[in-house]
Amino acid sequence: LTLNSCKKEEVEVKENETSSMTDLEGNVYKTVKIGDQWWMAENLRTKKYNDSSMINQFVIGQKDSLWKNTSEGLFYTVDSINGNLYNWMAVNSSKKIAPKGWHIPSDEEWKKLEKTIGMNDEELNKTAWRGSNHASLLMANASFGWASEVLNYGTDDFGFRALASGCVVLDGSINSTKTTTFWWTSTSQGKEAWYRYIDGQKNQVFRQHTYQTYGFSVRCVKD
Repeated sequence: LTLNSCKKEEVEVKENETSSMTDLEGNVYKTVKIGDQWWMAENLRTKKYNDSSMINQFVIGQKDSLWKNTSEGLFYTVDSINGNLYNWMAVNSSKKIAPKGWHIPSDEEWKKLEKTIGMNDEELNKTAWRGSNHASLLMANASFGWASEVLNYGTDDFGFRALASGCVVLDGSINSTKTTTFWWTSTSQGKEAWYRYIDGQKNQVFRQHTYQTYGFSVRCVKD
């Protein structure tokens, strides 16, 4: 990948309006208003679809028989703070995993968030690493939830509180190094889907599409 240096965009940071919401299982989530969008300020933790049926749970040791070859929705629980990692089949299920009144943000809705925090139009539509300091604006304050070797601790200017939740890779192995975090969008690209990625060693936000059998975190946005 060729990385382009970008002029740091300036954005006015206002005091965040916050609230909370509750999912079908009774999990309570902090929420924050960023621009005119309401976002979950925590990763989704639900183990159920909105019709109350269970999402299939992935257990370490099942990687060859369950994760890699499945066409079903799956989740893996990182912990109570970082929430669950879901494959895109769970994200895209007609049963829906987003709590009522909320939905999985599209690629365009993620770009709207990024524009609100100061990313310019030229950068928004690029793939790979984009922006300047925008990852740190979304990352949790200081070292909370990130490994000690992370170079760029976040300032969390907008209350998004991104934590290093890692991912489930294609063979079902768990990447839990506490230096990275990934989120699905609801936007497909052929047999792939768009996502966002933050690396604690960088200040930029990564945008790309990839195989739907990865396991990423999910943030929801209000309808």
